[in-house]
Amino acid sequence: MANWSEHKYPVMEQFLTVQGEGAHTGKSAWFIRLGGCDVGCAWCDVKESWDVEAHPKVSCGALVKQAVDSGAPICVVTGGEPAMHDLGPLTKGLRDAGLKTHIETSGAHKMSGEWDWVTLSPKRFKAAREDAYAHVDELKVVVVNRHDITWGERHAEKVSESTELFFQPEWDRREKVLPYIMKHLQVQPRWRISLQTHKYLGLP
Repeated sequence: MANWSEHKYPVMEQFLTVQGEGAHTGKSAWFIRLGGCDVGCAWCDVKESWDVEAHPKVSCGALVKQAVDSGAPICVVTGGEPAMHDLGPLTKGLRDAGLKTHIETSGAHKMSGEWDWVTLSPKRFKAAREDAYAHVDELKVVVVNRHDITWGERHAEKVSESTELFFQPEWDRREKVLPYIMKHLQVQPRWRISLQTHKYLGLP
């Protein structure tokens, strides 16, 4: 992968923030949001990311430089659905530069790249591949209604015992679904709540 720096990706946006979700909540992180998604969640809050052709292509070398210049120790690659792309060049560059590589994926595409942390957030709209569950560090299930609780448990059966489990209320329905999540946590304490802290703080 000698020419990893020349590989290009469709980039919707990049920004410095704190990770607001899951096990790494509160940590400084540089986010790279790649364009392209074929999952199509009805409640998606970044639908403008879906069209892969709508976003400028940025070289891997430039992406790594901006991530390093941010000063954050973690680079989170998200989307869209980032696993649609060959992420090997990007993770090589980021890891060679000393950054931790994190990804959030629906699991609908075969994974590529080398990751320090994998968040699987399965979606009803397009099923996760069965091989997506093998190396998941964190399972994050977005809860839109009470049926997502039992649906999430079916996914939890497929991951390892060391995988961290999170239910995350869909932002616009958080007050309605939080009671369902809290009730479930009382009987299944392995699960935790992810609350999208960055939105409460007014951060991107």
